[in-house]
Formats: sequence, structure tokens, C-alpha cells
Amino acid sequence: MKTMRFNHILLFAAMFACAASASAQTASKVAPAASTPAKKTSTAPSTAHRAVAGPTTDDEKAIYSIGLSIYGSLSQFNLSPAELDLIKRAISDAAAGKPAVDIKVWGPKIEPMMKARAAKTSAVFLTKAAAEPGAVKTPTGLIYKELRPGTGVSPSAEDKVKVNYRGTFINGREFDSSKEPVEFGLNQVIHCWTEGVQKMKVGGKARLVCPAEIAYGEQGRPGIPGGSTLIFEIELLSVAGK
Repeated sequence: MKTMRFNHILLFAAMFACAASASAQTASKVAPAASTPAKKTSTAPSTAHRAVAGPTTDDEKAIYSIGLSIYGSLSQFNLSPAELDLIKRAISDAAAGKPAVDIKVWGPKIEPMMKARAAKTSAVFLTKAAAEPGAVKTPTGLIYKELRPGTGVSPSAEDKVKVNYRGTFINGREFDSSKEPVEFGLNQVIHCWTEGVQKMKVGGKARLVCPAEIAYGEQGRPGIPGGSTLIFEIELLSVAGK
């Protein structure tokens, strides 16, 4: 699980801004003075033009990856196009040394704002998920939907199970998956799994929508922000000893 937490987002943005600032300072040193006669424009594509078309050199690909890392961190917040434009402007302003707000004042407000937004978005998502045909909402808040019926036995909470799974946030971005079948005690995982997998039969596949209260709570964990509603698609392969 490799999603960055809030402070890491700021770190990546700062790194990007510093790189952009250094590039701008270098450009200003080599740029001709206003009185210097203009040189004939070259017909060869510039580095900037190549960057727009796509990264080609190893350095350009590494720099491009910084942008991917930043967006990977931001995607969980479901930002609007206008809000993404604000982030782009902030990076440009920071690179120019002219930020519009004081990060020391407004930086600490990021996490509570995003948690509040995530809670509102999750509530809407949970309502829609519970209304889907075939979905069953339990008293704990788990929303269970069978995707493929199984024909084998169902496990108990004390059993060891083997599964394939994929976990995503409500925006569809994957945060974890089994590359190969994994085996674990059903009473050693989050409550959402302990409850949901007991409803399955071997050979079946189900979708578990897990509110934060029965997943990782308000504390979260590395790669999963606090308050996150999580979605798991689970295939139950076997139950040990049964």
C-alpha cells in the first residue's frame, strides 16, 4: 500500500517546486539581456516541447514520475478540475517564491478538511452501494454483495481461509491486492473481513463495502487515510481443514 499521507503530499509538492525554482533561476542566468539582438529561432523541438509531448530521457521520466506520485496522493480526495488547477498554481507560485497563502497557517487545515470531505463523500457512496440490487447491509454497516455463488462450506471466525482479493478506495483506485493466494486466520483481520467472509462459500466471490468503523477507523494505516471507506472483492478459495 503505497499511497502518500498528507505530509508526504506537501513534501512532494515542495520537491517539485524547488526543482521548478532551480530551473527558472538557471534559465534567468543564461537568458539574453533585453538589449541583446534576438537570435534566429531554431526549428528543433525544445526540451519544454518534448516534455509536453511526453517524457523521453531517463531524467524526464523520473521528473514525470514525481507528478504521478503527487496525483496518486491527491486522487483519493476527489478534487474537481478547478481544485486541481489551484494546486498547479500553488506549485508555480511556490517556484516563483510568491505563495498566495502562508503554509504554516493553512497547512494544518488540510487534514481536517479532507477528512470532513471524505466523510461526506463516503456517506453518499454507502447509500448508493446499499441500494444496489443484491446488496445486503448488516447492523455493523457492512454492505455485502455476492458476485458469484460458491458451492463449498462457509468458514467460521476461528477458521483459516485462503483467498484472492483486491482492495480499492471509493474512487476506484486500487490500494492493495493479492498477487497470489493468501492464507490467514479470519479472526486476525479487520472486522469487515471477519464478518463478510463468513457469509461466503468456498468457490464464491463477493464484494465487501467496509465503512471506516469496521475497517481501519479514524487512525487509518500506511497507505490508507483515516476515515476511509474501503471496497474489497474477495474470492474464497478454501477453508483449512474443511
